[in-house]
Amino acid sequence: MLPYESLVARLGAAPAGERARLSAQREARPGEELLAADAVLARIIPAGSLEQIIYRVDALHWLEDAGVPVVNSPRAIERTVDKFYTSALLQRAGLRTPETVVCERPDDALAAFRELGCDAIVKPLFGSMGLGMVRVSDEETAWRVARALDAIRGVYYLQRPIDHGGRDVRAFVVGGRVVGAIERESREPGGWRTNVSRGGRARAIAELPAEWADAAVRAAAAVGADYAGVDLLPERGTGTLYVLEVNGIPGWRGLQEATGLDVSALLVRHLEQVVAPGAPPRDGR
Repeated sequence: MLPYESLVARLGAAPAGERARLSAQREARPGEELLAADAVLARIIPAGSLEQIIYRVDALHWLEDAGVPVVNSPRAIERTVDKFYTSALLQRAGLRTPETVVCERPDDALAAFRELGCDAIVKPLFGSMGLGMVRVSDEETAWRVARALDAIRGVYYLQRPIDHGGRDVRAFVVGGRVVGAIERESREPGGWRTNVSRGGRARAIAELPAEWADAAVRAAAAVGADYAGVDLLPERGTGTLYVLEVNGIPGWRGLQEATGLDVSALLVRHLEQVVAPGAPPRDGR
């Protein structure tokens, strides 16, 4: 396991025959060559300055351009960390998503809030685990949120809430199939936030309905993700299914605890197939 902070790229003037290098400096094995890796599993893009984040993603692009399989690809990560881009790709793929408005000016955000029936979930464009989200249902709070985001030069991402009765579904997709799914329940009865990291409870779903599994697989394909956590919202009363988000660098603690799946092993098997297509997994399954 190598932290992004340890990446060292070397380009330009070099002794004859020496190629460009991307290595990772660490005490155990200093100078480990990444361009010679069989594959790279990108687990997170840690917080940092804009320059740091761009450099880390650029390093993943460089690995991929050099022929090293990167899972998920940097392009898929760029798509899924951006909620606007993800929502646009899901809609283009013909998947139902909640009504969404994205804008930059506070007056436009307030107008959108009213268009959404004076009840909206405001989310950061970049973010995960439910952090930074707020549900706004009155004009004064909407005005305060709009001004606060304007002060930090934020982008307004507003969604119409879907009545899901405090429950939603996280489907885990690997290699074009759903390998496991959980139902997440808000810690508050009827609450709108169900993230396990925010206190939500999870239980295993033995088998997703075919329509739901198909939606999850299509959502992962829409963003180009080899593996993904896809959040599905079945609307209470109507049963209408919405695809809310696709997480291209998902955590799986809640899924693993609820289902008993060895998610890491599933990803390793997928990586083996990426590196050597058609070869049987090492455990023979």
